[in-house]
Amino acid sequence: MPISKPTISKPLIVSFGEMLIDFVPDVSGVSLAKAPGFIKAPGGAPANVACAITKLGGASAFIGKFGDDEFGRMLVDILKQNGVNSDGVCFDPNARTALAFVTLKTNGEREFMFYRNPSADMLLKESELNIALIKQANILHYGSISLITEPCRSAHMTAMKAAKEAGILLSYDPNVRLPLWPSSEAAREGIKSIWKEADFIKVSDDEVAFLTHGDANDENNVLSLWYDGLKLLVVTDGEKGCRYFTKNFKGRVNGFAVKTVDTTGAGDAFVGSLLLAISKNEAIFGDQKKLEEALTFANACGAICTTKKGAIPALPNTVAALELIASSKA
Repeated sequence: MPISKPTISKPLIVSFGEMLIDFVPDVSGVSLAKAPGFIKAPGGAPANVACAITKLGGASAFIGKFGDDEFGRMLVDILKQNGVNSDGVCFDPNARTALAFVTLKTNGEREFMFYRNPSADMLLKESELNIALIKQANILHYGSISLITEPCRSAHMTAMKAAKEAGILLSYDPNVRLPLWPSSEAAREGIKSIWKEADFIKVSDDEVAFLTHGDANDENNVLSLWYDGLKLLVVTDGEKGCRYFTKNFKGRVNGFAVKTVDTTGAGDAFVGSLLLAISKNEAIFGDQKKLEEALTFANACGAICTTKKGAIPALPNTVAALELIASSKA
């Protein structure tokens, strides 16, 4: 029987997983070796989602582990500055905060080099989870990077179990990062190992191709990822927008043309926006018009995020997203 959640002023969305520092070259289209300098930007998909939600006026919390170092303290301060509840955060005195060097190619797409051997986020233990915080949530959101190694994998599974038992919606964005997995097959198996637990799944077109070994534009390939019990599957298609699939209807929502500088965080801005809409109205899964409105807004948030370097600094507010939607109709 679901545990009743305490009444709070806004629906709470809890993000579980990693937060790290992305070092982004200060010029586009160069290799890491040739970059003359780097811009230090906070990142990590689950943390980006948490910040995207608060930037849009929602309530979010983050659960994860940091090194007890300058970078770890800086990142937690950034969460707090963005209005994210940090009661689920802990520090490891014996491990460093994760770093990623992110190469921007000329089209704004990315290549990654990670420094995690192991980093603190990988060492989060079940005993360190703030279960009480999870049980206050309307939605628990997570990715797949926390599934790669123990003890974080077990902590991830425990967090999901606690949420499910409390009647909380589960949101999954696999956020495939192949360099972090032992092999492509290990990534595919690890990502799919928790696939059928989620209520909502967002994948990119590239991730559909990876997970299905097939064409992301082939609807049969996309629908091979569907299962009974899933409420919403969304496939993001970059600047083209997104496709959506529910039990009773499906469709496509166009994206927005912007000048892309850096795609980092675009998917997270999209997810944060959509989760906020879902948290306010779970009936959206059965209302095609409301869902398309929410997806249009999410597409605008994702597009705006690509116009600046870094993830969290580029996340839009509600006004900016509405202005982009209005200008596209003019």
